[in-house]
Amino acid sequence: MSGNRFSYFKNELVILQFAIIQLVLNKLTNTQFIQKIINKKRLALQTKSFVPMITPHLIKEESMRAMGYMDRGSEEIYRTAQDNLFLIGTSEQSIGPFHQGEILTEEQLPKRYLGFSPCYRREAGSYGKDVQGILRLHQFDKLEMFSFCLPAQAKEEHQLILGIEEALVQLLAIPYHVLNICTGDLGTPAASKYDIECWMPSQNKYRETHSCSNCTDWQSRRLNIRYRNQQTNNNEFVYTLNGTAFALGRIMIAIMENYQQRDGSIKIPKVLQSYTGFKRIKK
Repeated sequence: MSGNRFSYFKNELVILQFAIIQLVLNKLTNTQFIQKIINKKRLALQTKSFVPMITPHLIKEESMRAMGYMDRGSEEIYRTAQDNLFLIGTSEQSIGPFHQGEILTEEQLPKRYLGFSPCYRREAGSYGKDVQGILRLHQFDKLEMFSFCLPAQAKEEHQLILGIEEALVQLLAIPYHVLNICTGDLGTPAASKYDIECWMPSQNKYRETHSCSNCTDWQSRRLNIRYRNQQTNNNEFVYTLNGTAFALGRIMIAIMENYQQRDGSIKIPKVLQSYTGFKRIKK
């Protein structure tokens, strides 16, 4: 029907996916949840919650280019020839241009968004890699965090986003570790980046499920997003940051494999049971 790297979800897995979405929405729109992570990491940040957003799936070439995805990795992007529009590979690509050309006030920052969208990736160059299962698909759903902030806040904002990612994985009680990505492995827009890898028993190793990047003013310069500096009275560029809340396919693999029982059934993580309405997926 569609070829390789596409999938159908049905029955309990659909309910599980929407349970994960609802969990993230409830946590990231809750200032108490944000405050708890800020306190734990001893960050001097505001407790603003994330504004939920459903974004366009198709964006113009200038927006995709401004976000930094045409300079390197353009072979990953699906494009509609007739309209010259590009399918997003993450909602970050359509959240960034949301404030294009604007001058924000210091009081408005940070602006935190939680985007939900399907993501489309050609997976060029991955022939023969992860061809089985739902780890590497051409289409998958993802919840993505995005923040516009003052330059002086960016390092701590990065730690906040990483802390949220860890807190969400901890809620699911899935083993994981954090990688501080070296400069040579950074994408074009990113100045610093962390990855989270969750344990995948079937592969007997950790696999990437999350990333979060501090892009400083790389994207905002191209998008011309600035703020009025109250001390200098000059317009300066904001900093942008992004991070995965959950890529639904990959985190569902981690849940299914880490919670699979001897009889083949799958336990539902305790934190999700109130959303699913059931405690186990029977074989």
